[in-house]
Amino acid sequence: MISYRNDLILRAAGRQPTERVPVWLMRQAGRVLPEYRATRARAGSFFGLLKNPELAAEVTIQPIELLKTDAAIIFSDILVIPEALGLPYEMVEAKGPLFPHTIASYQDFAKLSLPAAGALDYVYEAIQLTVKKLAGEVPLIGFAGAPFTIFCYMTEGKGSKTFSVAKKCMYTNPELTHDLLQLITQASITYLLEQLKAGAAMIQLFDSWGGILSPEDYSIYAAPYLRQICESIKKEMPGTPITVFAKGSGYAVSSFANMSCDVIGLDWQTDISEARLHAKGKTLQGNLDPSVLYGPPEVIQKKTREMLQKAAGYPLIANLGHGLYPDIPAEHVKLFVHEVKNFTP
Repeated sequence: MISYRNDLILRAAGRQPTERVPVWLMRQAGRVLPEYRATRARAGSFFGLLKNPELAAEVTIQPIELLKTDAAIIFSDILVIPEALGLPYEMVEAKGPLFPHTIASYQDFAKLSLPAAGALDYVYEAIQLTVKKLAGEVPLIGFAGAPFTIFCYMTEGKGSKTFSVAKKCMYTNPELTHDLLQLITQASITYLLEQLKAGAAMIQLFDSWGGILSPEDYSIYAAPYLRQICESIKKEMPGTPITVFAKGSGYAVSSFANMSCDVIGLDWQTDISEARLHAKGKTLQGNLDPSVLYGPPEVIQKKTREMLQKAAGYPLIANLGHGLYPDIPAEHVKLFVHEVKNFTP
């Protein structure tokens, strides 16, 4: 059991008293930092960085040193799971992930299998190295994509505004949809447990595309698989703090409140004051609009304080409502962190 010099985020997740609100940022290990860009250049490519444990650990730690956040999050990618299942992808510059092949039938599904031993060792090795280098300074967060979001990429083949191909699969072949979601869920449970065994102190599930679903469909195609993951993690490692974050799915706060998670991540379209009414006392995380960080200092300060004030007296982990955008000035990110750390209700 690691003893952390700064355990604010773990205490906040457990709804224990904290001296101040802890803060970290989604995509804090990324292109907003010149130091990250330099390491990425040394790696030669996205995958050269992703699959090099030493370099992945290096960029994971950079925000702790440069932004002074209260937690690190391992540098990885949610799409390592479909790749490990047998569906490789490419990362196209300025466009994002692209799957040369997709899952459109049971014939495609039959080519998949649970990850082979060692398939994701590069992630676990990066976690072990990071934990060693952090030396108890702050906790490390592990993560995975939520099953529905991974399903979207595996059927659509790329990012999309509508994910109409993925939704077509849902409505025309619900059996295949559920079988694929279950396979992703099984692989994700093992993956997350191995991250925790490697040294991650808590985990987050990212449902980046949950917002394309209606509340009813979310209860069918997304929530049951998130619940299954949370219950499995809690059964195997009971003390593990779990965060569930779903972009565009503010209506699901009540559903998350009934899961075995500890923290409910909010996007910027979900009002903290409203979420408090449905969260059943679970810690909230969020939820400043990342675009606010383009603004001048006085706007960043004002908006940050407004967000924190809405959560005053309620357990909160400060964050953005989604990941940092690459062209946000690093100094503005530092200002956000500073404002959180110095906030008094």
